[in-house]
Amino acid sequence: METFSEYLQHSVRTYWEDLALTDFNGVSYQYRDIARKVEKLHLLYEHAGIKSGDKIALCGRNSSQWAVAFIATVTYGAIAVPILHEFKADNIHHLVNHCEAKLLYTDDSIWENLDPAMVKNLVGVVRLNDFSLILSRSEKLTNARKRLNELFGKKYPERFTPEDVIYPAHKAEELALINYTSGSMGFSKGVMITYGNLWSNLQFCVDGIPFINPGDGMVCMLPLAHMYGLMVELLLPLAKGAHVYFLTRVPSPRVILEAFATVKPKLIITVPLIIEKIVKTKVFPMLDKPLMKVLMKVPFVDERLESRIRKGLLDAFGGNLRQIIIGGAGLNKDVETFLRKISFPFTVGYGMTECAPLVAYAPWEEQRPASCGRIVDRMEGRIDSPDPVNVPGELWVRGQNVMKGYYKNKDATEAVMKDGWMNTGDLCTMDSDGFLYIRGRNKNMILGPSGQNIYPEEIEQKINNLPMVSESIVIEDNGKLEALIYPDLDIATKEGIAVSDLEKLMNDNISHLNKELPAYSQIAKVRMRYQEFEKTPKRSIKRYLYQKSK
Repeated sequence: METFSEYLQHSVRTYWEDLALTDFNGVSYQYRDIARKVEKLHLLYEHAGIKSGDKIALCGRNSSQWAVAFIATVTYGAIAVPILHEFKADNIHHLVNHCEAKLLYTDDSIWENLDPAMVKNLVGVVRLNDFSLILSRSEKLTNARKRLNELFGKKYPERFTPEDVIYPAHKAEELALINYTSGSMGFSKGVMITYGNLWSNLQFCVDGIPFINPGDGMVCMLPLAHMYGLMVELLLPLAKGAHVYFLTRVPSPRVILEAFATVKPKLIITVPLIIEKIVKTKVFPMLDKPLMKVLMKVPFVDERLESRIRKGLLDAFGGNLRQIIIGGAGLNKDVETFLRKISFPFTVGYGMTECAPLVAYAPWEEQRPASCGRIVDRMEGRIDSPDPVNVPGELWVRGQNVMKGYYKNKDATEAVMKDGWMNTGDLCTMDSDGFLYIRGRNKNMILGPSGQNIYPEEIEQKINNLPMVSESIVIEDNGKLEALIYPDLDIATKEGIAVSDLEKLMNDNISHLNKELPAYSQIAKVRMRYQEFEKTPKRSIKRYLYQKSK
């Protein structure tokens, strides 16, 4: 397919009778249902005076209706603006106004916390669950919604067929969506994503993940307002004629495992936290038992045990798994080493909103330890370092995935773009075969007492491997390193360790760890936290909330 819209048009026409979208334990839609709903929304836009290039915001939980509204918007030629439903009301007001949205799709539970007076430029607000109007400031919009079935019947008096589905092919440089970042640095910028960016990412997914077939099930767990989930958990399966299941409730471990058992997905997209939690709580404690330690050292017995553990993990993911793609952050080293040892089919990719989102990937059979793959098709990468193999430097990328810039923010755009190249802000090395290794964020790097570069992520990974640690961050305080640690209270309770004893245990652990670290990167102080760190939707810790003010 030569354009993004052509992929969607082809799928709807080809898989007309097949199931496309399901709200888990709820309603299901065939591809033909999507086509009818999309066409009705196109009529609504047309008769309400919405033009190509107008902005339409979407703010709600993942659902079939959210997906339909998004598809209708981008195939019409309007600019979709996904907004995370977890955002506070004042942030939603700001983003709706900043992008100059004409329409907002949302849920009643979100709208009741918003103030209509704070979003005066909206022509209307559309309820996501049935596309009825919550608010209309336009007679044309009110009449168009009231007459929608009549308008559809007039346009298609006989019947609505696959041949009636015609989505215009938009130019590659045209703006398709504005995706506001919600990163760990604490500010939102509107990333301008073009139809060409979407097509290039989708084409890579279609080429690079060939085992997804028509009718295959896919569980959508990540927020669709984030590019990672939108591209790989919605647009890829739709392009392949697959069937997407949305977890409309909070994706608790029980709900996720129930969905896997029902859907039996071949492909799972996730963030490190979920995989690490499963392995560290279900597998590692079992391997730590004295008998298991002995058996794992016995030739042939260890292979059979590893095979059984691998099968158990595959069964937990539905029994049909071909690959798990992990993104958003690096995987814990111990967990990665173990999963590689048992030949578990996982790979770690790398992307960012500004690349819609793909930058690097390799299938699990080719992936290398601690790497996040090779630079994807139609993209180039270079590392600003005298020795990119051994000395980390900032990664610069260019190519068809790179954004048009930040919306209404020329300074921010010019700060990262230079001669067609974009600075990712990530410190990386790259081996002679082109495999990329992330060392950390340049903005997170701490300068040591004698000018040494300290990458807090590397120390945090070591801390996270210590007993009773759930997660941690390392910050600088008056020239010394401080570790903020959130303990694993579930394991502590199971092992009968009182909360009052955890701090001494952590200090003892850190004392042992310091013996392995260079003097300039040793931890001087431990501070315990008994609440989980605040996170972005892709489960990265919002580091800026915990930094000491300079």
